[in-house]
Amino acid sequence: MADFTSSGWSIYIMLVTAVSLAACLWLTLSLSKKGKSGEEVGTTGHTWDETLEEYNHPLPRWWVYLFYITIAFAVLYLALYPGFGAMKGVFGWTQVGQYEREVARMNEQVGPLFDKYMKQDIEAVAADPAARAMGERLFLTYCAQCHGSDARGSRGFPNLADRDWLWGGEPQRIEETILDGRTGTMPPMGAALGSAADVENVAHYVMSLSKSAHDAVKAELGRTKFAVCAACHGADGSGNPALGAPKLSDSIWLHGGSRAAVIETIDKGRSNQMPAFRAFLGEGKSRVLAAYVWGLSNSDAKGAKRQ
Repeated sequence: MADFTSSGWSIYIMLVTAVSLAACLWLTLSLSKKGKSGEEVGTTGHTWDETLEEYNHPLPRWWVYLFYITIAFAVLYLALYPGFGAMKGVFGWTQVGQYEREVARMNEQVGPLFDKYMKQDIEAVAADPAARAMGERLFLTYCAQCHGSDARGSRGFPNLADRDWLWGGEPQRIEETILDGRTGTMPPMGAALGSAADVENVAHYVMSLSKSAHDAVKAELGRTKFAVCAACHGADGSGNPALGAPKLSDSIWLHGGSRAAVIETIDKGRSNQMPAFRAFLGEGKSRVLAAYVWGLSNSDAKGAKRQ
């Protein structure tokens, strides 16, 4: 309720809540009135099978008392907890506060465990079976939605189980990526290259670097225009991990390696973002997760085994 951008919404919610409670109380009182002794009880006006009528008897007392208890509980609840407009309640309870308390309590319990791994190199953590098991669970919880449960990614999401890395595959670089995230942007180059034909020629040249099917004549025409791309990808298309510029001389394509896909990438550009997990996971869990991810493509290093 504290997220209201206008006090008018708070007043509106308060009015609706108050009127609703008052209406419930009035309805309960009106339906609980007993008729005078000997007075004939009327009907609700509903008739079935021509002669079967529903009498309008007052509600049973125990039922009425339940309504009163419910209304009293609602009033007490709205006094103690948020819900009545922008009022915070006597207890000052918030979802954020409860979440932070639960996180703090959990960190207090598991903190010493992750502190142990913070004192170790990522390679050593990757070789610890218990740490790998925790890393796998963290990966399935926070990373599998994009990179897949087998870490092999999908179109637009990198494969983490091979040794092709956009930002570098060293343990520390992987940990940096998890902690602080990455933003990779390939600007649209159609206007810079000149024409649609130039874009297509450069696409053929790019495909020739990875020995993909291409038109040799168009690839040769695109060679000189590739100088615009070489600033990031390198003259030989070997990429630049410092910029997140992918290697173009292999057969690994993040957004598809067909001629149409390469042309689209060159012409319109691409933008990808890996969110930062520092505030969410903390450094301890991020290190265990980084060790697991590093171990996926380094299964022979220090005894780390692929899960």
